[in-house]
Amino acid sequence: MADRSVRSCHAVCQMALDKAVEEKLIHYNPAVGCKLPPMKGKEMKILTQEEIQRFLIQAKAEGMYELFLLELTTGMRRGELLALRWDDLDFATGKLRIDKQVYPVGGKLIISEPKTKAANRTIILPPAMVELLVEYKKGVFSDLMFPSRTKPEQPIDPGYVRKRLQVILERAECKRVRFHDLRHTFATLSLENGMDVKTLSTIIGHVSSATTLNTYTHITDEMRRKAALSIDQGIAKAEVEPKPEQTDELLKQDFVPVEPPRRRPGTGCVSQLREHLWEGRYSPVWPDGKKHSRNVYAKTREECEEKLKVLILEMKAEIAALRSGASREYPDGVSPKKKAIAAYLREHPGVSSKSMIARELQVDRSTVHRYYDEIRAEFQRRV
Repeated sequence: MADRSVRSCHAVCQMALDKAVEEKLIHYNPAVGCKLPPMKGKEMKILTQEEIQRFLIQAKAEGMYELFLLELTTGMRRGELLALRWDDLDFATGKLRIDKQVYPVGGKLIISEPKTKAANRTIILPPAMVELLVEYKKGVFSDLMFPSRTKPEQPIDPGYVRKRLQVILERAECKRVRFHDLRHTFATLSLENGMDVKTLSTIIGHVSSATTLNTYTHITDEMRRKAALSIDQGIAKAEVEPKPEQTDELLKQDFVPVEPPRRRPGTGCVSQLREHLWEGRYSPVWPDGKKHSRNVYAKTREECEEKLKVLILEMKAEIAALRSGASREYPDGVSPKKKAIAAYLREHPGVSSKSMIARELQVDRSTVHRYYDEIRAEFQRRV
């Protein structure tokens, strides 16, 4: 058993035995005076600047760039990050309110208030982060900032984020760290860049500055370098050539992200039908509980991917409108190709050439043959 677990078990037993003494069930507390394993400071793992860059490049390829960048920019706890809503952020001022947390209970995700008053706080995001979230919000149709891709009314499961973190770290060739170590990375970089402990304590939601000092007692190489430079310049009065600051150009790396073997949930699928024809399909579950698919077609995979992105945004907007009550028109399960052919024949009732219809709509002639007579019959019945 780990030393920390031993100390935790002792604390629980001691409280229970203290209560027993208080109620005169026993004469004294046998847990008093027990020899406990010493408190050992666990070596803190943080990502280096180079690892952060590779990590974020890979996170972008995995579709989780905004989530992890916001974490590295603020040092929030995982539950706090996943509980964020759009109305917590003031886009004009960059102020972000943190007053909730997500945690799993009995297989369900519960959103509640943080455990301490210090965890209720407001921080200010850098302008670049705010601009990024403005763009990111255009593709999110949920009150939550980071909703589940399959259930937009729910936050992302913390366990899923933990698993994705490990996959991204491995693909980015970074050391294995916990999600909480990203918080440590933010705090360490903040101290390296001259942030005072009191400000850092407020930003990360510690109860007191003492907690921050006890947590971040480690010293990085960059801190040692700056301390040595200060001593030489201040005490020894030596003229020391300062180390040139790393610029964006110097920090750039030729890291190529690993393409995930599977498409992530909520991004549809793309398949090649023949040499110059690609099909993109998105099949979300609508509020009626049924899956309704729509397709796009293009001559190249790249064009198909772009068309599919537009289609997904349109369908997500429709689903959001249905959930909010702004719309009541559900898709009826009719093939999109049949709908397109019907719409064309309504506008051009005199056209009977199936080849011409196929050319105009950029669909196969066999598809027009399949639906043409059926659509004409439906038109006759309506008359």
